[in-house]
Amino acid sequence: MNKYILFFYVFIICSIALSCRSQQVININPTDDQRFDTTGSDVVPPTNLSIEYIREPSVIILMDTQPEFAWIVSKESVFQSAYQILVASSQENIDKDNGDIWDSGQVRSNESSNVEYDGKSFQKERRYHWKVRIWDEANRLTKYSESQSFQVGGDSKMITTANFFQTDRIQPVNFQQVSKDAYFVDFGKAAFANMELVYHAKTPDTLTVRVGEQLSGNEINRDPDGHIRYAEVKIPVTPNQTRYQLPLIPDYRHLRPAAIALPDSFPVLIPYRYLEIENAQADIEQSNLTQIAYHVYWEDTQSSFESSNDILNQVWEMCRYTIKATTFAGLYVDGDRERIPYEADAYLNQLSHYTTDKEYAIARQTIEYFMEFPTWPTEWQQHVALMFYADYQYTGNTELIEKYYEPLKHKTLFELRREDGLISSTKVTPEFMKKLGFKNPKTKLKDIVDWPPAGWGGDPEVLGERDGFIFMPYSTVINCLFYQNMKIMAEFADALGKTEEAIEFELMALQAKKSINEKLYDKSKGAYIDGEGTDHSSLHANMMAFAFDIVPKEYRQSVLDFIKSRGMACSVYGSQYLMEALYNANEGDYALELMTAEHDRGWYNMIKIGSTIALEAWDMKYKSNADWNHAWGAAPANIIPRYMWGIQPKTAGFGVAKIKPQMSDLKHSKIEVPTIKGIIKGEYKFINNRQQTYIIELPANMVAEFEVVNPEGKQVKLNGKKVSLAFGAIRLMPGVNEIEMGNFL
Repeated sequence: MNKYILFFYVFIICSIALSCRSQQVININPTDDQRFDTTGSDVVPPTNLSIEYIREPSVIILMDTQPEFAWIVSKESVFQSAYQILVASSQENIDKDNGDIWDSGQVRSNESSNVEYDGKSFQKERRYHWKVRIWDEANRLTKYSESQSFQVGGDSKMITTANFFQTDRIQPVNFQQVSKDAYFVDFGKAAFANMELVYHAKTPDTLTVRVGEQLSGNEINRDPDGHIRYAEVKIPVTPNQTRYQLPLIPDYRHLRPAAIALPDSFPVLIPYRYLEIENAQADIEQSNLTQIAYHVYWEDTQSSFESSNDILNQVWEMCRYTIKATTFAGLYVDGDRERIPYEADAYLNQLSHYTTDKEYAIARQTIEYFMEFPTWPTEWQQHVALMFYADYQYTGNTELIEKYYEPLKHKTLFELRREDGLISSTKVTPEFMKKLGFKNPKTKLKDIVDWPPAGWGGDPEVLGERDGFIFMPYSTVINCLFYQNMKIMAEFADALGKTEEAIEFELMALQAKKSINEKLYDKSKGAYIDGEGTDHSSLHANMMAFAFDIVPKEYRQSVLDFIKSRGMACSVYGSQYLMEALYNANEGDYALELMTAEHDRGWYNMIKIGSTIALEAWDMKYKSNADWNHAWGAAPANIIPRYMWGIQPKTAGFGVAKIKPQMSDLKHSKIEVPTIKGIIKGEYKFINNRQQTYIIELPANMVAEFEVVNPEGKQVKLNGKKVSLAFGAIRLMPGVNEIEMGNFL
């Protein structure tokens, strides 16, 4: 009997130990290393240090007085089992391994990001230094990383630190002297830029300089449509000066209060690719002209993509470059026409930024901006939760969720529900608009669905991008977004330990889904209607339901058939959700067909007509006032890595990744996708109909679940050994994983 009592007490003690926090702190001093296994002291130390997601924090001031530290675990370490951070008051102290401000001690944890500072209070305008070492999976201790310096103490309502701006000095790719005193220059790509001209004037004179985004024949289009940019300026030159920049005049829209002002240190910027100079009395050489392009911190080496489809490669490169070029304002803005942040624009921008560079600060700053400065479309309010969720999934950080949890709940519009769980924007009141952050409570929410509407700009020939959507008080599009918002809030509440609220949000999600399928689905046509009270079905109502996994199994085929019957009957904004819907339906063939289409409702058309940055619309004829520099038109920058390659976080912060490729008829493809833990690399080869291979290289401290689409009849080997698909996914480990699919009999 006594042995059973003893067993019981041992069980209780073990259970208590297992329920304790995963981070165990052991205080150690530099002289205490002999207490631990140091046989791995030559193992590569952590690299790529960052603070508050800033990779080079030495040149900025951190806003958060308790910043989060992060680093990349070396591939030799495989997994991190513990870490130790030192923060010092001087370079001398950090070089001597003296953490006089904070010594974390040995912390038994695999966390390599979001490690919050827990030392002495920082002093403003004082420089500090930090470094980190880890214990690898075999408990071998690495050397310390290189140190990094930082300052804390900025004054801001925001907790997010803005990253710093960079400039690229770009030389012409084409330089022509077209007459005795005139030159034509092509810089290869449009950029938000000014220009540096080196000119040796012999006598005082005036140069005429033109810049623009579009050509007309062999010269810059001086009267472009919509808001395609063009400018002409005069530059007085003198023998006493050799360096000049463009004396551009700001667009009046950029001076309005709602527009994002550029730093005072910036010159006036305009997006341009081409440049013309006239009346040059002295010779100009190609090296005398430099396009000075402005953007937020960017690392070109963080992402790449190539495939056997040349059009897809061009679309990827144009969309990837779009994300870099449009960061010029420091927040996600809607392009150069207004330079105003809008929630849906920003969400698409955010997704593509996360898949092209390991940069999270600009998205986090934009999120905080929207909490104070909302815009009027109903769906745009519902996109705020989507932005929070993308940030949470890609960083694993809950800091923004904790700060804004209560006001964020209002932006989901859950207070506008009726008894059956559906919501309507017609129920807003001035009091509710105040809750959403609107300064003028008389503002009304307006459902938007897509943009522009038919007849936009008073032109009856503009058919619009809504596929004939009929607006009703209870809209399918609005309620699909509402369902997704409730799912997100349930996960947020759970992450914050708000169990009862998590259950409430989950129940609201289930009720909304049930009502959508009972009241907004037409069984006779096998498709969702636009809203309660109409029998019209649009692409938008159906693609949103599929994108958010609302469609039950028995409806999937008919809804999918309806979606495919509509083609690209949506805007560049709506295409994000159309692509998500198709890949969720395992329709990679049709999705690739749309992404590489050569007609005028596709991304390749943007390239064919001469733009190097995504357009606001498929073509100028679909939106007469469109611009040529709109990041919401760059959806393939995230669709290719997140859906075609299927690389997404399965758990917040990429502790576990999920990879579900749908390569369609590609013969080969390579990709590099940035994550907070390092770059995921993939290579695909189609050998024949019976054999394909994938090589997936995961960074250290990460595992992945590789899912095979339509696994019936397929045999799979992982690193040369057959694996079962009975559980639906294959577990991948850090390092190189070779997956073979075919017939191995």
